[in-house]
Amino acid sequence: MMSIQPVSVNTTFVRPSTFYINGFSNIAHAKYYYIFLCLVYTTTVLGNSFIMCTICLARSLHTAKYIAVFNLAVTDLGGSTALIPKLIDTFLFEHYYISYEACLANMFFVFFFLTLQSLTLLALAYDRAVAICFPLRYHAIVTKTAMALIIGCMWVFTTALVAPTVALITRLSFCRSTVVNSYFCDHGPIYVLACNDNSLNIIMAYVGVVTILCIPLILIGISYTCIAFALLRIAQGTGRIKAMKTCTSHLILVAMFYLPLLFINIAAVVSRLDPDARIINYSLTQTIPSMLNPIIYTVKTEEVRQSIRGLYKRAMVNKTVDKNMKSTADK
Repeated sequence: MMSIQPVSVNTTFVRPSTFYINGFSNIAHAKYYYIFLCLVYTTTVLGNSFIMCTICLARSLHTAKYIAVFNLAVTDLGGSTALIPKLIDTFLFEHYYISYEACLANMFFVFFFLTLQSLTLLALAYDRAVAICFPLRYHAIVTKTAMALIIGCMWVFTTALVAPTVALITRLSFCRSTVVNSYFCDHGPIYVLACNDNSLNIIMAYVGVVTILCIPLILIGISYTCIAFALLRIAQGTGRIKAMKTCTSHLILVAMFYLPLLFINIAAVVSRLDPDARIINYSLTQTIPSMLNPIIYTVKTEEVRQSIRGLYKRAMVNKTVDKNMKSTADK
């Protein structure tokens, strides 16, 4: 079917020059799906760029919480950029072969931003838990410096987790097939092709699932349990509703990110999930939340809406002033 073009070969080790990405090859009318992904990517770029510009320009959003929201927008943009353009190039333009080095780079950046997205949602859960459980001490605990430090530690931790995971691929020998049954250079579908011992890669795959999915989801669950108990102590119904509204956006983001991943992994364990269905579901799970996150924050968060209105009014005032000054100068 596809020939192996080794860069480095001896009696025990084969490193191919390319991999063949085979993810959407068996899906009928897939080109319509690629066009849909182009629209998703365009909306993701515009939406996340808009929310980042809004946070930068609106002084009222220069708070600890919006440092984390800004980081979420960066990771959404980075994750989509690492995945969708290459996916479109591979399948829409039929460039199925990818070099060994480019494949490892693609794997690194996709999982790097996926991990950061998960950890950023955890940081936002921490922010909401402190805001509702300790409202009088919130500004003393969750400072801009503290949140920047948390975000910085997340980037360092993610690099320390993903870099070795990808680097361990280089110790694998691919003496049989180099056909990757996924829509990008996915870690699991690549290490299963190895001819030599891949036990370390399997361990790192489990570590990745626990780090990206299980631990953050458990800690977010604990955060919202604490929030629920704190809300029960609020005597006034209006105060309780107001506090709950501050969590709405985050809860929607958590549900969009974790639930599809959770259901797909559970379905794959308890029953035989069709490979094409798995590929479509995983690709949607990795792309749709990044598109919807800035829309949800714009629509559901009063602070963001007020900041956008304020920026618009300021722009209109500046435009009127400039127009008047120009008219005066012409006279």
